[in-house]
Amino acid sequence: MRLSRRQFFKAASGALAFASFPHVLKQAGIAAEPPIKVGNILDKTGFLNIYSLKQIETVAMAVDEINKAGGLLGRPLELIFYDSQSNNQFNSQYMTQLLARDGAQVVHAGVTSSSREVMRPVARKFKGLFFYNSLYEGGVCDRRHVCPAMTPAQQVEPLVPYVMKQHGKRCYILAADYIYGRTHAKWIQHYTRLNGGEDLAVEHFPLDVSNFAPAISRIQAAKPDVVWSVLVGGAHIAFYRQYEQTIGKKNIPLASSVYGIGREQTVISADEADGIIIATQFHDDLDTPAATEFVNKVHAYVGNKDFVGDYGEYGYRGINLWANAVRKANSAEPDAVIEALGGTSFESPGGLVTIDGQTNHATMDVYVCIGDRNQRFKTLEVHKQRPPADTQAVCDLIKNPNDDTQYMIDIK
Repeated sequence: MRLSRRQFFKAASGALAFASFPHVLKQAGIAAEPPIKVGNILDKTGFLNIYSLKQIETVAMAVDEINKAGGLLGRPLELIFYDSQSNNQFNSQYMTQLLARDGAQVVHAGVTSSSREVMRPVARKFKGLFFYNSLYEGGVCDRRHVCPAMTPAQQVEPLVPYVMKQHGKRCYILAADYIYGRTHAKWIQHYTRLNGGEDLAVEHFPLDVSNFAPAISRIQAAKPDVVWSVLVGGAHIAFYRQYEQTIGKKNIPLASSVYGIGREQTVISADEADGIIIATQFHDDLDTPAATEFVNKVHAYVGNKDFVGDYGEYGYRGINLWANAVRKANSAEPDAVIEALGGTSFESPGGLVTIDGQTNHATMDVYVCIGDRNQRFKTLEVHKQRPPADTQAVCDLIKNPNDDTQYMIDIK
Protein backbone atom coordinates (compact mmCIF):
# COMPACT_ATOMS: atom_id res chain seq x y z
CA MET A 1 0.00 0.00 0.00
CA ARG A 2 1.74 3.15 -1.23
CA LEU A 3 0.93 6.29 0.68
CA SER A 4 1.74 9.95 0.63
CA ARG A 5 3.41 11.38 3.71
CA ARG A 6 0.11 12.83 4.86
CA GLN A 7 -1.72 9.53 4.41
CA PHE A 8 1.08 7.69 6.18
CA PHE A 9 1.00 9.97 9.21
CA LYS A 10 -2.80 9.94 9.44
CA ALA A 11 -3.32 6.17 9.02
CA ALA A 12 -4.27 4.52 12.29
CA SER A 13 -3.34 0.84 12.06
CA GLY A 14 -2.29 -2.07 9.91
CA ALA A 15 0.80 -2.52 7.77
CA LEU A 16 1.79 0.59 5.88
CA ALA A 17 4.59 0.44 3.34
CA PHE A 18 6.19 3.83 2.79
CA ALA A 19 9.20 4.93 0.84
CA SER A 20 9.95 8.35 -0.58
CA PHE A 21 7.78 9.85 -3.27
CA PRO A 22 8.48 8.18 -6.65
CA HIS A 23 9.99 11.35 -8.14
CA VAL A 24 12.47 11.52 -5.23
CA LEU A 25 13.62 7.96 -5.89
CA LYS A 26 13.83 8.60 -9.63
CA GLN A 27 15.90 11.75 -9.15
CA ALA A 28 18.23 9.85 -6.84
CA GLY A 29 18.68 7.16 -9.50
CA ILE A 30 17.54 4.29 -7.24
CA ALA A 31 13.90 3.80 -8.18
CA ALA A 32 14.53 0.57 -10.12
CA GLU A 33 16.75 -1.11 -7.53
CA PRO A 34 15.33 -3.67 -5.04
CA PRO A 35 14.56 -1.89 -1.76
CA ILE A 36 16.11 -2.50 1.64
CA LYS A 37 13.13 -3.01 3.90
CA VAL A 38 13.04 -1.22 7.25
CA GLY A 39 10.42 -2.22 9.83
CA ASN A 40 8.87 0.17 12.33
CA ILE A 41 6.52 -0.93 15.13
CA LEU A 42 5.22 1.85 17.37
CA ASP A 43 2.03 2.88 19.16
CA LYS A 44 0.26 5.22 16.76
CA THR A 45 -2.87 4.51 18.77
CA GLY A 46 -3.28 3.22 22.33
CA PHE A 47 -2.65 4.68 25.77
CA LEU A 48 1.14 4.90 25.30
CA ASN A 49 1.07 6.66 21.95
CA ILE A 50 2.24 9.95 23.50
CA TYR A 51 5.77 8.53 23.24
CA SER A 52 5.50 7.25 19.67
CA LEU A 53 3.82 9.92 17.56
CA LYS A 54 6.86 12.10 16.92
CA GLN A 55 9.17 9.11 16.55
CA ILE A 56 6.91 7.72 13.80
CA GLU A 57 7.36 11.00 11.93
CA THR A 58 11.12 11.30 12.41
CA VAL A 59 11.78 7.69 11.39
CA ALA A 60 9.91 8.38 8.14
CA MET A 61 11.81 11.64 7.69
CA ALA A 62 15.16 9.90 8.14
CA VAL A 63 14.20 7.27 5.56
CA ASP A 64 13.14 10.01 3.13
CA GLU A 65 16.41 11.91 3.64
CA ILE A 66 18.51 8.80 3.00
CA ASN A 67 16.55 8.01 -0.16
CA LYS A 68 16.87 11.59 -1.42
CA ALA A 69 20.64 11.31 -0.96
CA GLY A 70 20.80 8.14 -3.06
CA GLY A 71 19.66 5.44 -0.65
CA LEU A 72 21.98 2.88 0.90
CA LEU A 73 24.38 0.82 -1.19
CA GLY A 74 22.62 2.16 -4.28
CA ARG A 75 19.24 0.85 -3.12
CA PRO A 76 16.16 2.69 -1.80
CA LEU A 77 14.79 2.14 1.67
CA GLU A 78 11.21 0.97 2.07
CA LEU A 79 9.64 1.65 5.45
CA ILE A 80 7.00 -0.83 6.61
CA PHE A 81 5.02 0.46 9.59
CA TYR A 82 2.76 -1.40 12.01
CA ASP A 83 0.66 0.21 14.74
CA SER A 84 1.13 -1.88 17.90
CA GLN A 85 -1.74 -0.03 19.63
CA SER A 86 -0.05 -0.32 23.08
CA ASN A 87 -0.69 -4.07 22.91
CA ASN A 88 2.20 -6.48 23.39
CA GLN A 89 0.42 -9.21 21.47
CA PHE A 90 0.67 -6.99 18.39
CA ASN A 91 4.32 -6.21 19.13
CA SER A 92 5.17 -9.91 18.96
CA GLN A 93 2.91 -10.56 15.97
CA TYR A 94 4.23 -7.68 13.90
CA MET A 95 7.88 -8.37 14.70
CA THR A 96 7.30 -11.91 13.42
CA GLN A 97 5.59 -10.65 10.27
CA LEU A 98 8.31 -8.13 9.51
CA LEU A 99 11.14 -10.64 9.83
CA ALA A 100 9.50 -13.83 8.57
CA ARG A 101 7.16 -12.49 5.86
CA ASP A 102 8.05 -8.91 4.93
CA GLY A 103 11.82 -9.41 4.71
CA ALA A 104 12.82 -6.49 6.92
CA GLN A 105 16.58 -6.18 7.40
CA VAL A 106 16.13 -4.14 10.57
CA VAL A 107 13.20 -3.29 12.85
CA HIS A 108 13.00 -0.07 14.86
CA ALA A 109 10.38 -0.71 17.52
CA GLY A 110 9.08 -0.50 21.05
CA VAL A 111 8.42 1.93 23.88
CA THR A 112 8.00 -0.02 27.11
CA SER A 113 10.35 -2.65 28.50
CA SER A 114 7.56 -5.20 28.27
CA SER A 115 7.16 -4.49 24.54
CA ARG A 116 10.91 -4.89 24.07
CA GLU A 117 10.98 -8.20 25.89
CA VAL A 118 8.25 -9.76 23.74
CA MET A 119 10.00 -8.63 20.53
CA ARG A 120 13.59 -9.43 21.44
CA PRO A 121 13.17 -13.25 21.38
CA VAL A 122 11.48 -12.98 17.98
CA ALA A 123 14.42 -11.00 16.60
CA ARG A 124 16.76 -13.73 17.82
CA LYS A 125 14.60 -16.54 16.47
CA PHE A 126 14.62 -15.09 12.96
CA LYS A 127 18.22 -13.78 13.18
CA GLY A 128 17.10 -10.19 12.74
CA LEU A 129 18.31 -6.84 14.04
CA PHE A 130 16.22 -4.84 16.52
CA PHE A 131 16.79 -1.16 17.35
CA TYR A 132 15.02 -0.17 20.57
CA ASN A 133 14.96 3.64 20.38
CA SER A 134 13.71 4.22 23.91
CA LEU A 135 15.27 5.02 27.26
CA TYR A 136 14.93 2.14 29.71
CA GLU A 137 16.31 0.57 32.90
CA GLY A 138 19.47 -0.89 31.30
CA GLY A 139 20.96 -4.37 31.45
CA VAL A 140 19.95 -5.95 28.12
CA CYS A 141 22.88 -7.90 26.69
CA ASP A 142 21.97 -9.16 23.22
CA ARG A 143 23.89 -8.69 19.96
CA ARG A 144 20.61 -8.47 18.01
CA HIS A 145 19.34 -5.64 20.23
CA VAL A 146 20.65 -2.07 19.94
CA CYS A 147 19.70 0.79 22.27
CA PRO A 148 20.86 4.28 21.26
CA ALA A 149 18.90 5.90 24.12
CA MET A 150 19.71 6.70 27.77
CA THR A 151 20.15 4.24 30.60
CA PRO A 152 20.08 5.23 34.32
CA ALA A 153 23.84 5.70 34.71
CA GLN A 154 23.73 8.23 31.88
CA GLN A 155 20.62 10.08 33.03
CA VAL A 156 19.93 9.63 36.74
CA GLU A 157 23.53 9.73 37.98
CA PRO A 158 24.01 13.42 36.99
CA LEU A 159 20.40 14.41 37.69
CA VAL A 160 20.15 13.26 41.32
CA PRO A 161 23.12 15.24 42.70
CA TYR A 162 21.98 18.37 40.89
CA VAL A 163 18.51 18.10 42.43
CA MET A 164 19.92 17.37 45.89
CA LYS A 165 22.33 20.28 45.74
CA GLN A 166 19.57 22.68 44.73
CA HIS A 167 16.71 21.43 46.90
CA GLY A 168 17.78 19.06 49.66
CA LYS A 169 18.53 15.45 50.53
CA ARG A 170 15.16 13.94 51.49
CA CYS A 171 13.09 12.59 48.60
CA TYR A 172 9.79 10.82 47.94
CA ILE A 173 9.48 8.68 44.77
CA LEU A 174 6.39 7.85 42.69
CA ALA A 175 6.86 5.36 39.85
CA ALA A 176 4.96 3.31 37.28
CA ASP A 177 4.31 -0.27 38.34
CA TYR A 178 6.29 -2.29 35.81
CA ILE A 179 9.94 -3.18 35.29
CA TYR A 180 11.04 0.26 34.07
CA GLY A 181 9.37 2.19 36.88
CA ARG A 182 10.45 -0.22 39.59
CA THR A 183 14.05 -0.40 38.40
CA HIS A 184 14.39 3.32 37.74
CA ALA A 185 13.05 4.08 41.23
CA LYS A 186 15.82 1.88 42.64
CA TRP A 187 18.41 3.85 40.67
CA ILE A 188 17.08 7.11 42.12
CA GLN A 189 17.29 5.57 45.59
CA HIS A 190 20.82 4.34 44.86
CA TYR A 191 22.18 7.71 43.72
CA THR A 192 20.32 9.54 46.49
CA ARG A 193 21.98 7.37 49.14
CA LEU A 194 25.35 7.50 47.36
CA ASN A 195 25.22 11.31 47.62
CA GLY A 196 24.29 11.29 51.31
CA GLY A 197 20.55 11.62 50.90
CA GLU A 198 17.49 9.78 52.20
CA ASP A 199 14.58 8.24 50.28
CA LEU A 200 11.52 8.51 52.53
CA ALA A 201 9.19 6.30 50.48
CA VAL A 202 8.64 4.69 47.08
CA GLU A 203 5.15 4.13 45.69
CA HIS A 204 4.20 2.29 42.48
CA PHE A 205 1.09 2.88 40.36
CA PRO A 206 -0.50 0.84 37.55
CA LEU A 207 -0.44 2.59 34.17
CA ASP A 208 -4.20 3.25 34.22
CA VAL A 209 -4.22 5.12 37.55
CA SER A 210 -5.15 8.79 37.27
CA ASN A 211 -6.16 9.65 40.87
CA PHE A 212 -3.13 10.58 42.96
CA ALA A 213 -4.95 12.29 45.85
CA PRO A 214 -4.06 9.61 48.46
CA ALA A 215 -0.39 9.68 47.45
CA ILE A 216 -0.33 13.48 47.58
CA SER A 217 -1.72 13.35 51.12
CA ARG A 218 1.10 10.98 52.12
CA ILE A 219 3.67 13.30 50.53
CA GLN A 220 2.26 16.25 52.48
CA ALA A 221 2.59 14.27 55.71
CA ALA A 222 6.16 13.12 54.93
CA LYS A 223 7.41 16.65 54.06
CA PRO A 224 10.26 15.65 51.68
CA ASP A 225 12.64 18.18 50.15
CA VAL A 226 11.85 16.96 46.63
CA VAL A 227 9.42 14.59 44.92
CA TRP A 228 10.54 12.32 42.06
CA SER A 229 8.20 11.19 39.28
CA VAL A 230 8.88 8.00 37.33
CA LEU A 231 5.26 7.97 36.12
CA VAL A 232 4.52 6.80 32.58
CA GLY A 233 1.71 7.17 30.04
CA GLY A 234 -1.33 9.31 29.35
CA ALA A 235 -3.18 8.51 32.58
CA HIS A 236 -0.21 9.49 34.74
CA ILE A 237 -0.13 13.02 33.29
CA ALA A 238 -2.92 13.70 35.79
CA PHE A 239 -0.32 13.62 38.57
CA TYR A 240 1.34 16.86 37.42
CA ARG A 241 -2.00 18.67 37.41
CA GLN A 242 -3.03 17.35 40.82
CA TYR A 243 0.38 18.08 42.33
CA GLU A 244 0.34 21.74 41.34
CA GLN A 245 -3.26 22.15 42.55
CA THR A 246 -2.35 20.82 46.00
CA ILE A 247 1.29 20.86 47.09
CA GLY A 248 2.81 23.04 44.36
CA LYS A 249 6.41 23.01 43.17
CA LYS A 250 7.13 26.27 44.99
CA ASN A 251 6.61 24.38 48.23
CA ILE A 252 8.18 21.03 47.32
CA PRO A 253 10.12 20.89 44.01
CA LEU A 254 9.45 18.17 41.47
CA ALA A 255 12.05 16.20 39.47
CA SER A 256 11.54 13.42 36.95
CA SER A 257 13.39 10.87 34.85
CA VAL A 258 10.49 10.55 32.38
CA TYR A 259 8.62 13.87 32.23
CA GLY A 260 8.81 15.47 28.79
CA ILE A 261 9.57 12.32 26.79
CA GLY A 262 5.88 12.09 25.93
CA ARG A 263 5.75 15.88 25.44
CA GLU A 264 3.66 16.09 28.60
CA GLN A 265 4.58 19.77 28.97
CA THR A 266 2.56 20.56 25.85
CA VAL A 267 -0.75 19.38 27.35
CA ILE A 268 -0.53 20.74 30.90
CA SER A 269 -0.75 24.38 31.97
CA ALA A 270 2.07 26.87 32.34
CA ASP A 271 1.87 26.68 36.14
CA GLU A 272 1.89 22.89 36.07
CA ALA A 273 4.91 22.71 33.73
CA ASP A 274 7.04 25.47 35.23
CA GLY A 275 10.01 24.28 37.30
CA ILE A 276 10.04 20.49 36.73
CA ILE A 277 13.66 19.28 36.56
CA ILE A 278 14.70 16.55 34.12
CA ALA A 279 17.72 15.09 32.33
CA THR A 280 17.52 14.35 28.63
CA GLN A 281 19.68 13.76 25.58
CA PHE A 282 17.72 16.27 23.47
CA HIS A 283 15.16 19.03 23.68
CA ASP A 284 13.97 21.46 21.03
CA ASP A 285 15.68 24.51 22.55
CA LEU A 286 19.22 23.17 22.74
CA ASP A 287 21.43 26.07 21.75
CA THR A 288 23.23 24.33 18.89
CA PRO A 289 22.96 24.69 15.11
CA ALA A 290 22.33 20.92 14.78
CA ALA A 291 19.35 21.01 17.15
CA THR A 292 17.84 24.08 15.48
CA GLU A 293 18.26 22.58 12.01
CA PHE A 294 16.67 19.30 13.07
CA VAL A 295 13.62 20.94 14.64
CA ASN A 296 13.12 23.14 11.57
CA LYS A 297 13.39 20.10 9.29
CA VAL A 298 10.80 18.16 11.28
CA HIS A 299 8.41 21.12 11.26
CA ALA A 300 8.76 21.45 7.49
CA TYR A 301 8.42 17.72 6.91
CA VAL A 302 5.23 17.16 8.91
CA GLY A 303 3.66 20.55 8.27
CA ASN A 304 3.33 21.81 11.84
CA LYS A 305 5.45 23.43 14.55
CA ASP A 306 4.69 20.99 17.37
CA PHE A 307 7.36 20.25 19.98
CA VAL A 308 9.52 17.38 18.70
CA GLY A 309 11.28 16.21 21.87
CA ASP A 310 13.75 13.49 22.68
CA TYR A 311 11.69 10.52 21.47
CA GLY A 312 11.51 12.16 18.06
CA GLU A 313 15.27 12.57 18.12
CA TYR A 314 15.73 8.95 19.24
CA GLY A 315 14.01 7.63 16.12
CA TYR A 316 16.07 9.87 13.85
CA ARG A 317 19.36 8.87 15.48
CA GLY A 318 18.38 5.19 15.43
CA ILE A 319 17.79 5.13 11.67
CA ASN A 320 20.98 7.06 10.97
CA LEU A 321 23.16 4.93 13.26
CA TRP A 322 21.84 1.82 11.50
CA ALA A 323 22.47 3.43 8.08
CA ASN A 324 26.05 4.30 9.02
CA ALA A 325 26.64 0.71 10.15
CA VAL A 326 25.22 -0.53 6.80
CA ARG A 327 27.66 1.71 4.97
CA LYS A 328 30.51 0.50 7.18
CA ALA A 329 29.58 -3.16 6.59
CA ASN A 330 28.86 -2.60 2.88
CA SER A 331 25.83 -4.79 3.48
CA ALA A 332 22.32 -4.52 4.92
CA GLU A 333 22.32 -8.15 6.10
CA PRO A 334 21.69 -8.18 9.87
CA ASP A 335 24.75 -10.24 10.82
CA ALA A 336 27.08 -8.05 8.78
CA VAL A 337 25.60 -4.88 10.28
CA ILE A 338 25.89 -6.32 13.80
CA GLU A 339 29.61 -6.92 13.23
CA ALA A 340 30.01 -3.31 12.10
CA LEU A 341 28.05 -1.67 14.93
CA GLY A 342 30.85 -1.21 17.48
CA GLY A 343 32.34 2.26 17.14
CA THR A 344 29.70 3.41 14.63
CA SER A 345 28.87 7.07 15.27
CA PHE A 346 26.34 9.67 14.21
CA GLU A 347 26.40 13.42 14.81
CA SER A 348 22.84 13.53 16.08
CA PRO A 349 20.83 16.69 16.83
CA GLY A 350 21.58 16.06 20.52
CA GLY A 351 25.32 15.60 20.00
CA LEU A 352 27.71 12.83 19.02
CA VAL A 353 26.33 9.31 19.56
CA THR A 354 28.61 6.26 19.34
CA ILE A 355 27.64 2.60 19.66
CA ASP A 356 29.63 0.78 22.35
CA GLY A 357 30.54 -2.61 20.88
CA GLN A 358 30.68 -4.23 24.31
CA THR A 359 26.97 -3.60 24.97
CA ASN A 360 25.29 -2.35 21.75
CA HIS A 361 24.27 0.69 23.77
CA ALA A 362 25.44 4.25 23.10
CA THR A 363 27.74 6.91 24.50
CA MET A 364 26.08 10.35 24.30
CA ASP A 365 25.73 13.86 25.72
CA VAL A 366 23.15 14.37 28.50
CA TYR A 367 21.53 17.67 29.53
CA VAL A 368 20.06 18.57 32.93
CA CYS A 369 17.13 20.90 32.20
CA ILE A 370 14.21 22.71 33.81
CA GLY A 371 10.74 23.25 32.39
CA ASP A 372 9.45 26.79 31.91
CA ARG A 373 6.07 28.47 31.48
CA ASN A 374 6.27 28.33 27.67
CA GLN A 375 6.10 24.52 27.38
CA ARG A 376 9.85 24.44 26.74
CA PHE A 377 13.03 23.45 28.57
CA LYS A 378 16.11 25.38 29.60
CA THR A 379 19.51 23.66 29.83
CA LEU A 380 21.14 23.92 33.27
CA GLU A 381 24.11 21.54 32.92
CA VAL A 382 25.79 19.63 30.08
CA HIS A 383 27.41 16.24 30.69
CA LYS A 384 29.50 15.25 27.69
CA GLN A 385 29.88 11.76 26.24
CA ARG A 386 28.46 9.65 29.04
CA PRO A 387 28.93 5.88 28.54
CA PRO A 388 26.30 3.23 29.39
CA ALA A 389 28.28 2.33 32.50
CA ASP A 390 25.47 0.39 34.21
CA THR A 391 25.06 -2.02 31.29
CA GLN A 392 28.82 -2.20 30.74
CA ALA A 393 29.11 -3.57 34.28
CA VAL A 394 27.12 -6.71 33.37
CA CYS A 395 27.42 -7.12 29.60
CA ASP A 396 30.33 -7.98 27.32
CA LEU A 397 29.20 -9.02 23.85
CA ILE A 398 32.80 -9.06 22.63
CA LYS A 399 33.68 -11.88 25.04
CA ASN A 400 30.21 -13.46 25.07
CA PRO A 401 28.56 -12.81 21.67
CA ASN A 402 25.84 -15.42 22.28
CA ASP A 403 24.56 -13.80 25.47
CA ASP A 404 20.87 -12.91 25.29
CA THR A 405 20.15 -11.91 28.88
CA GLN A 406 18.47 -8.95 30.48
CA TYR A 407 20.53 -8.61 33.62
CA MET A 408 18.96 -7.21 36.75
CA ILE A 409 21.81 -4.91 37.71
CA ASP A 410 22.69 -5.16 41.39
CA ILE A 411 21.63 -1.81 42.83
CA LYS A 412 22.71 -1.50 46.45
